[in-house]
Amino acid sequence: MSGTVLLVGALDTKGVEYSFVKDLIEAAGLRTLVVDFGVMGEPAFAPDVSRGEVAAAAGGDLAYLASGTHKDEAMRTMAEGLASVVERLYGEGRFDGILAMGGSGGTSLATTAMRTLPVGVPKVMVSTVGGGDVSAYAGSKDITFMPSVVDVAGINRLSRAIYANAAGAIAGMVQTEAEATAHERPLIAASMFGNTTAAVDHARGLLESEGYEVLVFHATGSGGRTMEDLIGADYIAGCLDITTTELADEICGGVFSAGPERVQAAPRQGIPTVIVPGCVDMANFGGIETVPEHYRERTLYEWNPEVTLLRTNEEENQQMGAMLAAAANAGSPGEVAVLIPLKGVSMLDSEGDRFWDPAADGACFDALKNGLRADIPLIEMDANINDPEFAEQAVKLLLGMLRDEQ
Repeated sequence: MSGTVLLVGALDTKGVEYSFVKDLIEAAGLRTLVVDFGVMGEPAFAPDVSRGEVAAAAGGDLAYLASGTHKDEAMRTMAEGLASVVERLYGEGRFDGILAMGGSGGTSLATTAMRTLPVGVPKVMVSTVGGGDVSAYAGSKDITFMPSVVDVAGINRLSRAIYANAAGAIAGMVQTEAEATAHERPLIAASMFGNTTAAVDHARGLLESEGYEVLVFHATGSGGRTMEDLIGADYIAGCLDITTTELADEICGGVFSAGPERVQAAPRQGIPTVIVPGCVDMANFGGIETVPEHYRERTLYEWNPEVTLLRTNEEENQQMGAMLAAAANAGSPGEVAVLIPLKGVSMLDSEGDRFWDPAADGACFDALKNGLRADIPLIEMDANINDPEFAEQAVKLLLGMLRDEQ
């Protein structure tokens, strides 16, 4: 099996490194296609797509950008142009995987282009920032980051091994194809947290028995964003949004926010959706020492040494209820329903447990009910979110809407 790897990089400053990796990939039996996005010096070797073409794809003038006095503009223009070029080349079927190497600037440029590609297309980024927080570079896409350890500056004892590993990684990804099933089942997206695992696991089993494939997304900010991106890209047939906790992090400044528009993608896309105020009792922070001072007197729970949970209060829950109602209202009748667990929105929010607070939960439920359009079904259940009957009702609602669409 053969394939083509797209190499994108600055061939003026990283040309030697790209030539080394290019030779390794071709020695593995694959083809390469090289795009140069360097701006200053001459490329170390001739690319297949020149920097001038990259600049022109964004309406930029290379001579102007290369003057050295407009570095910020050059970065923006080349990033936009590279994204356009990469998206076009993929649309033309010109490559099967992409690899880039660079520092923070090169990483920003290359990953901007990588994020235009569908999930599942192999993407490898060898980066000086690869060992840190790369969430801003990855976005919601499946980019594999490989720390360069040393700067991408020449071939030495360490970098030689790392570049060889990167070449082997992308070659292996391109040459490995997951076996397709005889019948691809419709996809259901479901949001989950540790505190709603029982609910989602039970619901997943029921949906799979009905012939659906369930993609479970961990509600950690990036998980919610990824789920909503896939919904927006028409991958998903239905959504079981049981764990909407990322709204709590948005309101409280926690570490797992997915942005203020979280929960809105599925109703807007018009796919069958069940919305649940799940785990809205908690906002997430790092270790206990990272919790902001103004929350120190609130109810906190050290979930593990790296995660501290803040129990949300009535005011915060009222805001979340209003946000959930607004999200549901973006949907059409028959395509969205709301399900409320009156005996707790998480495992910790059970009677007698640490986060049990009926007044705070009630503030969310009341705001949701008061803000919801009259034509959107709302069902209240005298159950905790993790009780089997709650998951069964959520699945029943979703399946009803899915069947109505058929």
